Amino acid sequence: MAVDGVVLEVQGVSKSFGALAALDGVSLAVRAGDVYSVIGPNGAGKSTLFNVIAGLYLPTAGRVVFRGEEITGLTPEAINRRGLAKTFQITNIFPEISVLENVRVACQSRAGVSGRLSSLWRSPDVERPVMELLEAFGLGGRRDDLAENLSHGEQRYLEICLALATEPTLLLLDEPTAGMTPGETKEATALIRRIAQARGLTVLLIEHDMSVVMGISDRVAVLHFGEKIAEGTPDQIRSDPRVIEAYLGGADD
Repeated sequence: MAVDGVVLEVQGVSKSFGALAALDGVSLAVRAGDVYSVIGPNGAGKSTLFNVIAGLYLPTAGRVVFRGEEITGLTPEAINRRGLAKTFQITNIFPEISVLENVRVACQSRAGVSGRLSSLWRSPDVERPVMELLEAFGLGGRRDDLAENLSHGEQRYLEICLALATEPTLLLLDEPTAGMTPGETKEATALIRRIAQARGLTVLLIEHDMSVVMGISDRVAVLHFGEKIAEGTPDQIRSDPRVIEAYLGGADD
């Protein structure tokens, strides 16, 4: 359960790769129901932080607490079963099967289904939530198309559907609008916020597009060379001199 409304705590997390310190004592607390964004210049450590939270990397120091339970060192699968799902910078879907089958597989993984899948795929317990997700993201009409035939923006939507199909409490979105057109980006931003509110979902977000970050976030944390240099509301972050200085030295990654 969330403790005092906090669903995720990152406590003094460091991560080194040999002599490179990718994260240095990063702490943050994400409250239930918030959209919380992590930004920073190139090489700031944002993706490393996400990979530590999701169990893909073991931190060198510090710990991660999710819904009051320490998850440091658990496998990504074990963390997912506890209600945390992650999307990736590079689209992570099954390109050679249909859109519908992609989401069915994700639904079944959450339920721990085993055995012959063909009969289970016809179950209304699986079919109903699959179609609800596809319709929410405008993919209902593409249900029988191979995933590889979707546009880039549609593939990004499908990946979010796969993550949501596991019924997470916390959704980690790593560059969800990467490669989208401005129109797709605006639509995706509104959709992510709407889905989060409708499902009572907490979202932790990495995003290049600052207009997305400032338009969707309740709180924002800024990383620079592996350290958290600022945290606050979008308005506070916009005017923070440390953030302005950090971004003067290079492009956002």
